[in-house]
Amino acid sequence: MKRALFVWGGWEGHEPKQCVDLFVPFLEKNGYLVEISHSLDNYLDLEKMKLIDLIIPVWTMGTITQEQEKGLLQAVAEGTGVAGWHGGMADSFRNNPAYQFMVGGQWVAHPGGIVDYQVNIICPDDPVVSGIGDFWMHSEQYYLHVDPANKVLATTTFSRPPDAPWVAGCTMPVVWKKMYGKGRVFYSSLGHVAKDFEVIEARTIMERGLLWASR
Repeated sequence: MKRALFVWGGWEGHEPKQCVDLFVPFLEKNGYLVEISHSLDNYLDLEKMKLIDLIIPVWTMGTITQEQEKGLLQAVAEGTGVAGWHGGMADSFRNNPAYQFMVGGQWVAHPGGIVDYQVNIICPDDPVVSGIGDFWMHSEQYYLHVDPANKVLATTTFSRPPDAPWVAGCTMPVVWKKMYGKGRVFYSSLGHVAKDFEVIEARTIMERGLLWASR
């Protein structure tokens, strides 16, 4: 039986526990033994990390110790998969570029706040997004600094947000996958709050991404 570990915490505005609860049944249905934790100290247990097939970090705007970060990055580099969404993965530890290097990006802004925006599938042959067409979200449209080595599966294009008109026409990655050592990394910027996953395309992409990233 595969093992998945959710580690949630940080800023409550992203509804971390509510989002975790959405995906636990999916992983259990797919044969995973799921553990839910509220502590970054899991990453200190190197022997435990070797047994985890998938880490799902759901932690926004927090801090991580050097030892905790080292344990997490070592686990992924040695083959543990990691997958996550929105600020729970790409805005976790703003002072830790090594963590951001593993993720493949870092949130920097959401111009306009909550807006209507389109997500465009650009790699339709990839199994994570196969059969999914372009779709709309009413949520935060993430502007990120991203790793050019990512395999981007979906993008969004900014219109002209009043608080950042200079980004008009900019196309930004929304969903990507990458490798970090032997570990698979999956990220989707969708999922500001649990209700965002009522958009079936957003939820399906995340579910498929979880399975893809797993060891």
